[in-house]
Amino acid sequence: MEKTQGVCLGSLPTKREMYREAAEKQVWGIASSIDIYDCDPETIRSADKIREFVEKLCDLIEMKRFGETIVVHFGEEERVAGFSMVQLIETSLISAHFANLTNTVYLDVFSCKPYALETVEKFSKEFFKGKKCVTQMKYRY
Repeated sequence: MEKTQGVCLGSLPTKREMYREAAEKQVWGIASSIDIYDCDPETIRSADKIREFVEKLCDLIEMKRFGETIVVHFGEEERVAGFSMVQLIETSLISAHFANLTNTVYLDVFSCKPYALETVEKFSKEFFKGKKCVTQMKYRY
């Protein structure tokens, strides 16, 4: 399996490249993980802001939301405490965990419809006011 890694706006495939490569390789879906570090504490600790993020992200990458965004605060230990989010989309799901201790966002997007990974990365980093991010992507067969 192939994997592309980048540090915010590194050598990430564009939407056009992802469509072409997904079609050529006959992939079932695209999975990406974006870890965003040193985020704004108030934003990642707000369920309303997290819901707003999901709505805007889905509109931006043209994913149709299915049902309400689930945002729940988890973690009895400080190391793992924070909100977790799940949003079903017609082509799969978007999920994230927001780590209070480190002000880090761990965002995952999985879809059988290609999407612009560089757009997801840029928008997410800006929305959560992160200082740095690491992105990984792989095709699912």
